[in-house]
Amino acid sequence: MKKMFIYEPAMCCSTGLCGVGVDPELIRISTILNTLKKKGVEVERFNLSSSPQEFINNKDVNEFINVKGVDELPLIVVDGEIVITGRYPTNDEFTDLLDLPEGTLEKKPKAVRGTMKKMDSYGCSDNNCC
Repeated sequence: MKKMFIYEPAMCCSTGLCGVGVDPELIRISTILNTLKKKGVEVERFNLSSSPQEFINNKDVNEFINVKGVDELPLIVVDGEIVITGRYPTNDEFTDLLDLPEGTLEKKPKAVRGTMKKMDSYGCSDNNCC
């Protein structure tokens, strides 16, 4: 399985989902990462303010920031290669970059209670069950 790491700018908390004006893109990313985790796919996420050592430990990320600066964050790294800079992947890009089956990140409709009709089988008819 491919390994993805997300290197993010400094935020007030590990997800950026705090404070008054939460960025909808951060909500989308948190939702995607939670969905992937439930499906057994781990994506590591590093915030510059809470995990600065991770930015130093990865030589490519460290060099990138020294040359381009933190304004180019987030950085998306897959299997040791920087693949996206300055933005988060789209849902389709997550699927492609992680070699996931198509539809992995699509929402499935929830079943609604009471919508199934009784079947005319097993000796039942006219909505009367035996």
